[in-house]
Amino acid sequence: MTCSFDLEHYRELLEAARAGGYRFASFDSTPRAGDLLLRHDVDLSLEAALAMAEMEAELEASATYFLMTRSEFYNLEAPSGTEAVERLRRLGHRVGLHAVYPEAIPDPRFDPVLAWHNPDPDYMTAPVEGFVNAMQPGFFDPERYRSDSNRRWRHGCPHEALARGDFEWLQLLVHPEIWVYPGETMRETILAMLDAERDLRLDLLEADRIDLS
Repeated sequence: MTCSFDLEHYRELLEAARAGGYRFASFDSTPRAGDLLLRHDVDLSLEAALAMAEMEAELEASATYFLMTRSEFYNLEAPSGTEAVERLRRLGHRVGLHAVYPEAIPDPRFDPVLAWHNPDPDYMTAPVEGFVNAMQPGFFDPERYRSDSNRRWRHGCPHEALARGDFEWLQLLVHPEIWVYPGETMRETILAMLDAERDLRLDLLEADRIDLS
């Protein structure tokens, strides 16, 4: 098994969690022994989020997808954004707010759970009125938290530890675009995402009756 950032290895990671006896949990209550809080911060691509969500549903794995209302890269008010939220729900996933500090406004599209985008340490773990902060005490413990930020596991890929059941419980942060788009580096992955976005934009332009002949 190679610890590459692609959907094949993501499937292996989920299967390792099953082998280790973990159950997929949400942020409705503080984690119990054996819980895996599978969390996705959707920074860049709804399309990548949906691809990952489809795979998880196939494997009967549920996750919480944190979506931005102030993203420079996607628009939840557009038909594609509305459809993405609805599709995530239909697949059995939760949807939370990926907020930009200090703005944390309750929104009926989201469960009352929040994860800050690129947080600073001085507010990262502080409680937020009206929300569960995914990084607040009780849900966050450095020994029970792993993140793939910028394609770097800070303590190594967790699939072997999950398969052994090493964690009492774990919050696992995964960024969909890192796994869905190909590349050996973060730059290559982002360029692949931009190539895919170009094709998508061309399709949207055609649907909008723009003559590109």
